[in-house]
Amino acid sequence: MTDRIIEFLRDRRQNGLDDGPCMVLDLDVVRDNYTSFARALPDTRVFYAVKANPAPEVLSLLAQLGSCFDTASVVEIQQALAAGASPDRLSYGNTIKKERDIARAYELGVRLFAVDSEAEVEKIARAAPGSRVFCRILCAGEGAEWPLSRKFGCVPEMAARVLEHAHRLGLVAYGLSFHVGSQQRNPRMWDGALKSSATIFRDLAERGIHLQMVNLGGGFPTKYLKDVPAVKAYGQAIFRSLRKHFGNRIPETIIEPGRGMVGNAGLIEAEVVLISKKADDDKVNWVYLDIGKFNGLAETMDEMIRYPIRTEFDGDETTPCVLAGPTCDSVDVLYEKDPYFLPVSLEIGSKVLIEGTGAYTTTYSAVGFNGFPPLKSYVI
Repeated sequence: MTDRIIEFLRDRRQNGLDDGPCMVLDLDVVRDNYTSFARALPDTRVFYAVKANPAPEVLSLLAQLGSCFDTASVVEIQQALAAGASPDRLSYGNTIKKERDIARAYELGVRLFAVDSEAEVEKIARAAPGSRVFCRILCAGEGAEWPLSRKFGCVPEMAARVLEHAHRLGLVAYGLSFHVGSQQRNPRMWDGALKSSATIFRDLAERGIHLQMVNLGGGFPTKYLKDVPAVKAYGQAIFRSLRKHFGNRIPETIIEPGRGMVGNAGLIEAEVVLISKKADDDKVNWVYLDIGKFNGLAETMDEMIRYPIRTEFDGDETTPCVLAGPTCDSVDVLYEKDPYFLPVSLEIGSKVLIEGTGAYTTTYSAVGFNGFPPLKSYVI
């Protein structure tokens, strides 16, 4: 929450523009976050994960600051190019791509692609000949609030074979990538993946294939209810692991921050639609907001991401509350297993401020489910 956001919301209400939930993002915070990453990992290129928040203002600012971009689709590639990034600053980081999308990316100038299987390598060899590829290896994601295991990546033993296949087909076997899990609060969790990466580097070097790059992925957290280490701590831990496993031959490295770049830059203002109980003797209130899982808060699934919630009544006596969204879908419950304690004085029509919502909210918002419009977004 910044003074600029609070002032924007106050002016919006005074001008009669209070017409539903909205997310407001402060570009000054994004600029500060980028600077922090650049200082913490000075020899590492930043590839902002566009999927976290593709607002044109965010992409343009980061392009001006010198950021590269991790993209997951042709549309995201076009968005990054429109923001001023050149094709050599883009990575097509999705390991699941249609061949025609690979061809289109190649036409647009992209030459860096992610893979995790021989079949994906073959598509790239046909549609983007001569390109550089990096293979994603599986990572358990222990310690992360949002683990990303199983769907993406292959076991380290397979990665060498995948890259060797790429080399045989005329592609540049460029490097490896991994992801230690989203909202990773343990800076030491990069160590195991870097150990595996160094082993693959040595294995392929013995076969005459010399990898050049390790993509350290994302996972850098933003602060929600729990404190998180500063970016500097991650930089120090990662550098120690690089020196330990690669010695003096430290490869080129890149990172893909998304949540860590924009999460704490945004705030959602929502409204209480209803406060009720399920029984007369129920000790828990149900608080229904005009935003839910389908309107931008999808990451409350399984209550993994727990956002800080502020109200104008903070400081008053509190009571346990289940938080739910406005739609006619029974899964649209945000927090029930572990209720939030909110002020007893909270009323229908009261505003609530949901902090840390600059990432994965506007992009997760459904287009009109139950007739509710997508989450409005303002960048200041």
